[in-house]
Amino acid sequence: MTVKKEGQNTSRFAVKFRRSILLSVSILGSVAAAQPAFAQGDEAQADVEAGESIVITGSRIVRNGFDAPTPVSVISSAEIAAEAPANIADFVNTLPSVRGSSTAANSSGSLSNGLAGIASVNLRALGPIRTLVLFDGQRSVASAANGVVDVNTIPQVLIDRVEVVTGGASSAYGSDAVSGVVNFILNRKLEGLRFNYEPGVTTYRDGINDKLSFAGGFKFGDDRGHFLVGGEYFKQQGTFSIDRPWADVNYYQIDNPAYSAVGCADSNPATACVPARLVGYGYGQGNLAPGGLVTSGPLYGTYFGTINPATGKATTGNAVMGPVSGMWMVGGDNQFLDSNHKSSNTLVPEEERYSALGRLSWSFSPALELFGQVSYSNYKGRSFYIQSVSNGVVIQRDNAYLPTNIVQQMTTLNLTNISIGTGNAGIAPGGNANEREVQRYVVGANGGFDMLGTSWNWDAYYQKGVTTVRELLTNTWNVARMTKATDAVVAQAGNVGGYAAGTIVCRVNVDANPANDDRACVPINRLGVGGITDAAINYIMNDGNQPLRMQTFKQDVAAFNLSTPKLFDLWAGPVSLAFGGEYRKEAINGSVDPQFNSGWLYGNYLVTTGSYNVKEAYLETIVPLAKGLDFNGAFRLTDYSTSGTVETYKAGLTWQIMPDIRLRGTYSRDIRAPNLSELYAAPIGRTNTVNVPILNGAGQQTGVRSDEFVEQTLGNTALKPEVAKSYGLGVVFTPSFLPRFAAPIDYYNVDLSGAVGSVGAQT
Repeated sequence: MTVKKEGQNTSRFAVKFRRSILLSVSILGSVAAAQPAFAQGDEAQADVEAGESIVITGSRIVRNGFDAPTPVSVISSAEIAAEAPANIADFVNTLPSVRGSSTAANSSGSLSNGLAGIASVNLRALGPIRTLVLFDGQRSVASAANGVVDVNTIPQVLIDRVEVVTGGASSAYGSDAVSGVVNFILNRKLEGLRFNYEPGVTTYRDGINDKLSFAGGFKFGDDRGHFLVGGEYFKQQGTFSIDRPWADVNYYQIDNPAYSAVGCADSNPATACVPARLVGYGYGQGNLAPGGLVTSGPLYGTYFGTINPATGKATTGNAVMGPVSGMWMVGGDNQFLDSNHKSSNTLVPEEERYSALGRLSWSFSPALELFGQVSYSNYKGRSFYIQSVSNGVVIQRDNAYLPTNIVQQMTTLNLTNISIGTGNAGIAPGGNANEREVQRYVVGANGGFDMLGTSWNWDAYYQKGVTTVRELLTNTWNVARMTKATDAVVAQAGNVGGYAAGTIVCRVNVDANPANDDRACVPINRLGVGGITDAAINYIMNDGNQPLRMQTFKQDVAAFNLSTPKLFDLWAGPVSLAFGGEYRKEAINGSVDPQFNSGWLYGNYLVTTGSYNVKEAYLETIVPLAKGLDFNGAFRLTDYSTSGTVETYKAGLTWQIMPDIRLRGTYSRDIRAPNLSELYAAPIGRTNTVNVPILNGAGQQTGVRSDEFVEQTLGNTALKPEVAKSYGLGVVFTPSFLPRFAAPIDYYNVDLSGAVGSVGAQT
């Protein structure tokens, strides 16, 4: 029975400094031709040749020199090449607007939900499920049931730039764009060949990795056709523990053992009122030891140390116990008690990934270009969560591994059993070995034409995306097997099972109940350090047959967009217009062997099945109100097969009050519809722990105890979309004496109502 809270990794992670040698062989034509310019700092500038029109992710309108009222950051291909990141997600996460993103390194605790190994982007710390990830302006199939996209499945070698919109954009791009949009834009104009090899290593000489990539593009058919291809291979050695000075500081926030609600009453306090929380050094876990700690009763504080070779049983000692609240202890021997637990997390995951993309286009005329695109990526990762710890483990007085001195004390005290907490020294931490395969097929067309005295741009595409996920847990024990193996006794002469007298056996095989016999059961010594055998490990781990779930996510998208930079002229300039529609279907299915449905430390996988479709249409316009003052408005009507119709909209202003200063502001109503997991997730069972207040007869808190339970989380098809109302104000400085420099200052406020989520265990 575990006491750690799965999915909440309390370890800090070191930044990996990548020392790279870039070996490049380039046979380049006009690779840099028509490259959109990028801004230093945070602001996307339309610094393009006169007459050239572009579209920035903040708006659907193609226009020369328009700056959207929402902040847009751009990471250029030059910046990416200079940084040479092992993972593009690590580079995007350095932006000030990105906070709390999941990476392959910090997601090792996401075992039961299948999120381990995913690199997501979390804008404004509102959660990655509220950040819309696009690949070349198009949605990408999800990597998990909660809808997040693993950024590392996007072929990095062909990325021209990354545009990040920090602000609500649901009216332009649909659901999920509550906190913004991250758009990985393809370098469609590449010509020539590129080969890159980048080795990397941390300053501690671990996390060794290698990345090999190539990209090529060429024109044909009198420059009417263009072929683009690229591929990448990345491999990284794992560092499966944390050997860093900062891992030993024992800096925590804990429940204060001295806190009592009695002393904080409004009148006549019986004791002094102290803080309910403590933050600082010198704290640690006080409910376990590497080889076991008696956590209650007259033997409280007794710990089991290393195995004595002469007796085959653990040595014992008495730990110095400080004040305890739940699992936390102030002072005492906390450094020793959780010594095999606190640095046991994976620092750098083991990873191997490869990807490839091909794109072929043919221009029949300026009005019509057809293209087809195929991409494939495969990710394999392995990491381990914090050492699996257990509390409430009951050891009977006749347990075969109980030291003689403890048996004598229990006899004197008339104790039939003791309860211990243990760091399970000798049992490897639970972990994952997940694999994700992403296939994406896109066909489309685009072009421009003149009609009714104005020019129009259009594009349409259909995308089919399929993600296949193999979620395999490692070092996860079967709870029933662990219980039987822990209850070990010495066989007596003439026992029911026919074992030789003096043999250590599982109690179930020598008791009077033949129905519970398990002749494969191997006793396990959970008292002390160094007494667990390989045979016992193999038994509790179900002979290596570990929880496995196969999941498939499918996405179909069909979209059409039409825009003009000049619908008609007003006194201050042309009115621009964009409109379009989209149909999308999301589906999930999978398979799980029934033996993995329940009874495991982690996992307890069930199959999640379901689908929904979305039909939507949008309209966006830019209206010049005065010289340098533009209004940007958008409206989208969306119909979900699961939750009905919802509207989103945006209104924004930009005002170039002088050449060096521009003001901007926006207000938007954005939504996020429930994802496949929130709608259809089958009950997921996992062990969890909460701190429960201890109350006196007057209902006043006098202490805290730690309670363990099995949590179940499941979907709800009655959920409705959550709604965010956002506004932002900003000023952008572009001093003329500093070319290509922009310094924005922005204020934002997001009011999210009807938020969809799971109630935390402690709540």
